[in-house]
Amino acid sequence: MNFEQLSVLRPDLAFIAHWIGNGTQVLDLGCGDGVMLDYLQTDKQCSGYGIEIDDDKIPECVQRGVSVIQRDLEAGLAIFADNAFDTVLCLSALQMMKNVEGVLRDISRVGHDAIVSFPNFAYWPHRISLLRGRMPVSKSLPYEWYDTPNLRCATIKDFEELANEVGLEVIECVALQDGQPVSFLPNWRGSLAVFRLRKKQAV
Repeated sequence: MNFEQLSVLRPDLAFIAHWIGNGTQVLDLGCGDGVMLDYLQTDKQCSGYGIEIDDDKIPECVQRGVSVIQRDLEAGLAIFADNAFDTVLCLSALQMMKNVEGVLRDISRVGHDAIVSFPNFAYWPHRISLLRGRMPVSKSLPYEWYDTPNLRCATIKDFEELANEVGLEVIECVALQDGQPVSFLPNWRGSLAVFRLRKKQAV
């Protein structure tokens, strides 16, 4: 898969991909159908693993040539050594975790850097829905309240605080709308929050 194909299929992933260096070791948590790792392997000569729990997604990963491990992220990442990866990805998956703090601590342990994305609950249409007395339904939050896999709702500011608590330094934060960065009032106008993180150095 080349960059143009990725841009059409997943513009958010195409934006995130520019943060990942050539030839790096990558762990993709909640890798889905493996499209991100497919691109990173073919266009950036990266190597690594995807972790996915969905039975339907595993064959798609295999078909793409992605090394995938079927595993529940809530079970932890004890199968990997400390600092085993240059970059750990957790893209639009963290909001589905019960133990968000535990997953982030695992990310901090096994990776030097991390990139995390999640739906921004402070996005203005979400706020309007709440003012109308309804739970938000949007492209980034496409489920009704009663059948959503999303267990946690967070804003950009919420995540910044938690990242600091678990030992991750925020290097860059971007709000995306349809895969494009939003510079003016990002916490209002961006539907997807994307964080570039680095493990804090011990003092």
